[in-house]
Amino acid sequence: MAHMELNDANLQTLTEFLRKTLNPDPAVRRPAEKFLETVEGNQNYSLLLLTLLEKSQDDVIRVCAAVTFKNYIKRNWRIVEDEPNKISEADRTAIKANIVNLMLSSPEQIQKQLSDAISIIGREDFPQKWPDLLTEMVTRFRSGDFHIINGVLRTAHSLFKRYRHEFKSNELWSEIKLVLDTFALPLTELFKVCCVAVGPKTTLDDLPEFFEDNMETWMTNFHGLLTLDNKLLQTDDEEEAGLLELLKSQICDNAALYAQKYDEEFQPYLPRFVTAIWNLLVSTGQEVKYDLLVSNAIQFLASVCERPHYKHLFEDQSTLTSICEKVIVPNMEFRSADEEAFEDNSEEYIRRDLEGSDIDTRRRAACDLVRGLCKFFEGPVTAIFSGYVNSMLTEYAKSPRENWKHKDAAIYLVTSLASKAQTQKHGITQANELVNLNEFFVNHILPDLKSSNIDEFPVLKTDAIKYVMIFRSQLPKEQLLQAVPLLISHLQAQSTVEHTYAAHALERLFTMRGPNNSSCVFICVSSISKAIMRSFSLLQEAIVPYIPTLIGQLTQKLLLVSKNPSKPHFNHYLFESLCLSVRITCKANPATVSSFEEALFPVFTEILQNDVQEFLPYVFQVMSLLLEIHSNSIPASYMALFPHLLQPVLWERTGNIPPLVRLLQAYLEKGGATIAASAADKVPGLLGVFQKLIASKANDHQGFYLLNSIIEHMPAESIIQYRKQIFILLFQRLQSSKTTKFIKSFLVFVNLYCVKYGAIALQEIFDSIQPKMFGMVLEKIIIPEVQKVSGIVEKKICAVGITKILTECPAMMDTEYTKLWTPLLQALIGLFELPEDDSIPDDEHFIDIEDTPGYQTAFSQLAFAGKKEHDPIGDAVGNPKILLAQSLHKLSTACPGRVPSMLSTSMNAEALQFLQGYLQAATVQLV
Repeated sequence: MAHMELNDANLQTLTEFLRKTLNPDPAVRRPAEKFLETVEGNQNYSLLLLTLLEKSQDDVIRVCAAVTFKNYIKRNWRIVEDEPNKISEADRTAIKANIVNLMLSSPEQIQKQLSDAISIIGREDFPQKWPDLLTEMVTRFRSGDFHIINGVLRTAHSLFKRYRHEFKSNELWSEIKLVLDTFALPLTELFKVCCVAVGPKTTLDDLPEFFEDNMETWMTNFHGLLTLDNKLLQTDDEEEAGLLELLKSQICDNAALYAQKYDEEFQPYLPRFVTAIWNLLVSTGQEVKYDLLVSNAIQFLASVCERPHYKHLFEDQSTLTSICEKVIVPNMEFRSADEEAFEDNSEEYIRRDLEGSDIDTRRRAACDLVRGLCKFFEGPVTAIFSGYVNSMLTEYAKSPRENWKHKDAAIYLVTSLASKAQTQKHGITQANELVNLNEFFVNHILPDLKSSNIDEFPVLKTDAIKYVMIFRSQLPKEQLLQAVPLLISHLQAQSTVEHTYAAHALERLFTMRGPNNSSCVFICVSSISKAIMRSFSLLQEAIVPYIPTLIGQLTQKLLLVSKNPSKPHFNHYLFESLCLSVRITCKANPATVSSFEEALFPVFTEILQNDVQEFLPYVFQVMSLLLEIHSNSIPASYMALFPHLLQPVLWERTGNIPPLVRLLQAYLEKGGATIAASAADKVPGLLGVFQKLIASKANDHQGFYLLNSIIEHMPAESIIQYRKQIFILLFQRLQSSKTTKFIKSFLVFVNLYCVKYGAIALQEIFDSIQPKMFGMVLEKIIIPEVQKVSGIVEKKICAVGITKILTECPAMMDTEYTKLWTPLLQALIGLFELPEDDSIPDDEHFIDIEDTPGYQTAFSQLAFAGKKEHDPIGDAVGNPKILLAQSLHKLSTACPGRVPSMLSTSMNAEALQFLQGYLQAATVQLV
């Protein structure tokens, strides 16, 4: 690891390059970013950044250094097995020694970045490698400086919030106990001080030391905070929530948590909270600054109304009507503020929607409350809300241009009422039977989809798209078929629209009041592409006539977004739609694959040439899908690309490895001989990739996938000179780092080699590496470990390979290897009859491939680009047990008396009984 001195010259150089990264001109910005990437592996790089953010006189550079430092930590702090440590131990120690104090003494903008960095480091190092972190933090509570205290609380929140989603384990409980022992009491004392500050009638002695000791006093203070009306905490800004709104919002959130987690203890106080929160809701305006407060308040009611022992609070008809009229309907309305917000940041809203992160919106909370009420009061609630829906639709019909927001709210209310259960794959899987979804579709959704003017009522257009997407499993197939060309017509129009057309799918819907830029097109395409993809998966061949039109539009969008691939959900659904189109069309007519290649390859070529890293894993998957459709040949366009796929830079990126291996497998399957004959360097190039992958614990299985395809599909003469070296590499890895995953893959490969080249060839190559190596492999690896092999195809390969070793290898019958014959046969019968051995040694730790950090795009599997499981043996062997019986019969015929003799002297009785069953099933006997 290179070393950077902590001196003024390096600080000045770093300052200059940081400043250039802020330049909007790509010609200036990108070289600066590349420079920082090249030097970030040097020792002291991180300390230079910390020095800059602490001492620079330029506030812009300080913030830039803080952001750069956080991102550097995010990319590099985790230590990945089999990869170099990207941050020196000296730097790690220095960072942890200084970062907390630096964070607490920095301005808020920098403090937030450093707080995030601490939480990232803590995720990896706390508590084992950073045991004093909490102690250092809680001592700052005594400072009395709320800037420091808020920094501690912010950091603690980011560090502890993962506990909500972690899987239960003894290690997790131990860590949480450590946190509670260290942090709970100081935090409680801090809360007491805050309660004293806002509640002058409450003294410190009145407050409980712990929550469970004196619930009433604790809840009285919570309730007092909820009803507090302090002008000093309020703000006149209608957009930004003030401290009072944030405080009340968090109390509602906490109250909902107590109602769920401490049901019995909280029950006596809950009615007072329901009353207070109800009064809060009906007295709070529609301003944006109240959105989080209203959302959390409604979520509290939603969590309460779902619990059986609180349903009496809601069962009165007048109560349900009041909730609908005063809470749900007002918070489903599309506000003027929403229109303005959409114009300012429409892409952010659609991103929130597609990622399901709109949990804090009024509409989402109102929807949850409707569903919660329907749990016990479905009939009355549906009847009440149906009246409001009809009223809204009537108002819309009177004057659509003036009252389109009424229809928008009506559609949203119907969606909330009808949705009882849903999955990402199928949309709504269980619907409210009291809501006629098909009738509503025909009368109120289809007209908007059919409208020829795409610039009119864009929100209602997107409502219609969303309705199709959500209820695709509930609508009749003929209705979906009717919707598909209409969806495509919207997509087709969007390719030229550069002004008024906006959409917000799923929970929040916004509109535009005038011309806007083309970014709106992406929003519309996101929701439509997702709807088309989901509908296609249901309709399959029925949509084949529409695919040519669709592909032209999708490729145009793909080329456009490849210039700036900043919308991951949109990108994913776009590629999924392409894959599904290929699958459906080529299933009906495989020859059409050339049409797809003609449309897609120019775009793919540009993506590859421009090295669009976010798209490369997707491109490789689609290319694999296309190539696998071909008969046994490789088109010239693919062969021209082949050398580029072996370039080391592609294999340095973790996200590329699975799709690249799959693509190379497709090449080998369709034209192994063509590849071998095309150039002398192709085979060494493939084996170079194999060697790189096999050296990594995270990717060694991918190396075996590639190696198995090489053995299966390449001509024997093209790899004969490399076979011995392949096995030497594998033995070296076995010796240096043997893992269960590697052993399982090794066993499959060895037996596939045996199936392909014969048992004699396997024995000879082992013994050519080292005398008696064949026997050592049998005794130390195959016999004791074959029970670990998993997978139907993998077990079949091992069964056929071992059968060949037993019956087609003369050395097993007349050399010192003979003593291993019976144990090997018994291991094979165990593979057939015993449960899989899925035990893993305690000292093994496997890395989740998709979770490895780094400055790379993670691999995202395309569901509709999936590969069918391949059986290299195929129909040549139907039942491996029958093959074993037939092969043993043939062996015993050649060596009369030998096989029964070996079986009778050392074979396990139970295994012998199983073998007798195989012989009977095959109608053969041993001689």
